[in-house]
Amino acid sequence: MHSLAEWLAHCEQLHTSAIALGLDRVRTVAERMGLRFECPVITVAGTNGKGSTCAMLESIAGHAGWRTGVYTSPHLVRFEERCRIAGTVVTEAELLPHFAAVEASRGDVALTYFEFTTLAILRCMAAAGLDVAILEVGLGGRLDAVNIIDADCAIVTSIDLDHMEFLGPDREAIGFEKAGIMRAGRPAIVSDPMPPASVVQHAETIGADLWRSGVDFNFTGDQQQWSWAGRGKRYSGLAYPALRGANQLVNAAGVLAALTALRERLPITAQAVRTGLAMVELPGRFQIVPGQPALVLDVAHNPHAVAALAANLDAMGFFPATHAVFGAMADKDIAGILQRMAPLVEHWYFCDLPTPRAARADDLMHAWHEINTRKDVVAGTYPGPTQAMEAAVAQAAPADRILAFGSFLTVGGVLEQGLPKLHAKHLGP
Repeated sequence: MHSLAEWLAHCEQLHTSAIALGLDRVRTVAERMGLRFECPVITVAGTNGKGSTCAMLESIAGHAGWRTGVYTSPHLVRFEERCRIAGTVVTEAELLPHFAAVEASRGDVALTYFEFTTLAILRCMAAAGLDVAILEVGLGGRLDAVNIIDADCAIVTSIDLDHMEFLGPDREAIGFEKAGIMRAGRPAIVSDPMPPASVVQHAETIGADLWRSGVDFNFTGDQQQWSWAGRGKRYSGLAYPALRGANQLVNAAGVLAALTALRERLPITAQAVRTGLAMVELPGRFQIVPGQPALVLDVAHNPHAVAALAANLDAMGFFPATHAVFGAMADKDIAGILQRMAPLVEHWYFCDLPTPRAARADDLMHAWHEINTRKDVVAGTYPGPTQAMEAAVAQAAPADRILAFGSFLTVGGVLEQGLPKLHAKHLGP
């Protein structure tokens, strides 16, 4: 195979299931490949906040002069976004030999798409001469392919209800799965201020070095700045992270706990913390694109994330109308999401997404009709995010705002042609 597109098509054919949790297949192939990291590894699991946590770790460590490698999933627009080396997205040419190496070692093992691509990216990172590897869990933790690598430091971000058909019916069951990335005798950072008891219990059972928010580290803030303190280390007078949203301080506090726990192996200066937080970027996480109308992009796709999105939208100030482009997977709590957002949205643009797992736009519209009590709201359906976005731009007044949210495929579809800079037609010469 000569292109990334061919390799990805090949990966989709190997296993009968898109998701098949378990480490036996992927560990077998990893051992044949001799896959190992020579640098500290930070693994990040959780329902929400994983991507932001990885981005802040990368930015701070990079500004401290360390060579970083990051693996995150899914991607927004291009597959290559899943891997960044020294702050730069890898190229197709850099990835191809690692796909070939996985195939050469696989033998008759039927890997899933996620397992195959994870092994290829981990091999790419392991060969890159890194000072620190930052790995985001795809689904759960205990049985996720990323967990074949022993974390030198585990971070568990906020935990809520999502992927319940795989991870269990409640926060306790889900928390236990996320805690599976922890290792005995090694730092386990719990960013969630109110974690399920199962997370704390698992850390204590295996003898991990547990760092709890509000117990082993804490943070305070006013309108101008914030401070962090924990286990013999203190940072004061910090600027707020460049990533927007009130929930980002919870993520940032966990990041500083992890870097403090690893300070002997990965020393970080206070200046690197300040600069790293000020310069961090992550597309699609309450990303505000100035324009007329303003554009907000957010991959919130479960009620917990959507509650944070609603609070952040509320804090933005007054807009005459909010136009929402929305597409989501069929297994999400669609009614819960729509219920939370309904008071904030005057125009809905429901869209199909290019995967069989997605809810159809007609089904989203039906779910909205079931919960809608407002007479002043209009809604329509569209074949994809691009068409929905075009309709929203055509309808919106210059002082309005457009929100594209839900699945990564929704936000990715809006970003496909690059970052839109909106200039309402009413403002033309």
